[in-house]
Amino acid sequence: MPKVLVSDKLSETAVQIFRDRGIDVDFMPELGKDKEKLAEVIGQYDGLAIRSATKVTAKFLEGADNLKVIGRAGIGTDNVDKEAASKKGVIVMNTPFGNMITTAEHAIAMMFAVARQIPEASASTHAGKWEKSKFMGVELTGKTLGVIGAGNIGGIVCDRARGLKMKVMAYDPYLGEEKAEKMGVQKVELDELLAKADFITLHVPFTEQTANILSKENIAKLKKGVRIVNCARGGLVDEDALAEALKSGHVAGAAFDVFKVEPATDSPLFNLPNVVVTPHLGAATTEAQENVALQVAEQMSDYLMTGAVTNALNMPSVTAEEAKVMGPWIELSGHLGNFTGQMTDEPIQAINILFDGTVSDMNLKALTAATIAGIMKKANPDTNMVSAPVIAKERGIKISTTKQDKSGAFDGYVKVTVVTAKRERSVAGTVFSDGKPRFIQIKGINIDAEIGAHMVYTTNEDVPGIIGALGQTMGENSVNIANFTLGRAAVKGEAIALLYVDEPVPATALKALEDTGLFTQVKPLTFDVA
Repeated sequence: MPKVLVSDKLSETAVQIFRDRGIDVDFMPELGKDKEKLAEVIGQYDGLAIRSATKVTAKFLEGADNLKVIGRAGIGTDNVDKEAASKKGVIVMNTPFGNMITTAEHAIAMMFAVARQIPEASASTHAGKWEKSKFMGVELTGKTLGVIGAGNIGGIVCDRARGLKMKVMAYDPYLGEEKAEKMGVQKVELDELLAKADFITLHVPFTEQTANILSKENIAKLKKGVRIVNCARGGLVDEDALAEALKSGHVAGAAFDVFKVEPATDSPLFNLPNVVVTPHLGAATTEAQENVALQVAEQMSDYLMTGAVTNALNMPSVTAEEAKVMGPWIELSGHLGNFTGQMTDEPIQAINILFDGTVSDMNLKALTAATIAGIMKKANPDTNMVSAPVIAKERGIKISTTKQDKSGAFDGYVKVTVVTAKRERSVAGTVFSDGKPRFIQIKGINIDAEIGAHMVYTTNEDVPGIIGALGQTMGENSVNIANFTLGRAAVKGEAIALLYVDEPVPATALKALEDTGLFTQVKPLTFDVA
């Protein structure tokens, strides 16, 4: 009988699900706060069900010799070292859709609170004052709401805002025109949103692309009198710059549920007039907490009793039998998607996947999901094989797959084509006999490239001196090249290079390559390589 430890506060109903499914469960909701005691007992368990209090570190996992699955009741898994868990062979699951409505409703509530200065008015009235004229608010009806990130939660906010008779515009590089039209929102670029929105609400993950998306420079572009709501992630807004804008009156108000450093005991936003702050309550409703608890119990029970994998962040959803054969192909599909995702900055309209030869007889649903997840990781690093197809569908991206008999030199290969309004971009790959994935074609140009964690992709006209320029520039910037692949469409035609390097390439090296004038494109790439 599998044994599960619940080390954080889950509902009794969720605990009972484990028992009903034939699992021996220990419910110790305070144990997650006792790191030493938890480390002592974890070796006894096959599964660990947690919220945010339990910290799963690499050191903690050293003693978890029997642990097979960690289930996080909620979306965020910052408290779990996923890389260490993967190396240990432990599956990490989350519940990505259990608290979408709750978080969206909190954003709407915060919008009302800052529009009508409700917290300040409440405190004043509690103090025995009657300052009716002091707390003059504004209506939401007829105002323009700018939504940064129109995914799952942002989409719900758009729907609720339209119900409030607000004009809604959305900035989301992955939102297509057709999907925006169905949502009843105006798709705009970020600068237009900043200039026109009366209220702005953020609903994007924290990534390299979204970090400080409301920077000092962008805050200066805001419409005077705007009010800003952030119930997504800390670090999306320059809090110091926003505080200055609030003090100057350029920004009329702000409502924040998340902060760059949490727990937030100090912030430039604290104690400013017309700033509403809450301690990361986005998912803090009875319904949401119950939903995610029940979901994680079901998911963990399914895996431990039947081997079914759902919402895993570090493992594909395939059967045990399929995994032996499909593992390398799933890895390849993720890399192909990741390549096209990193290379594509415009909204994606369609993803076309071709399966050729032996791979066409495999579980194409899993391979397709792995490809889509790879593409979506640029926008949302937490995307997995289960959530990625749902996200793509919600964003109006058309997915098509084609299978065909062996048509070339390889027993099987996968080709991924991403379609935007401006262009199509394709990449193909295969798995060699050593079990390692390879890129075999980019933009129709044949290559043979090993895939590394850190790579640099360049395009150029086929002229002499390219190899020397690449080698010399990398050397001068202390970048060690592990592998080097070239390809060209024709003599003196378009050519490409793919460099596999030991470490991330510094910006100075990339700039030096661009300054040679030899390259039409220089792009650093990263891949999750086991």
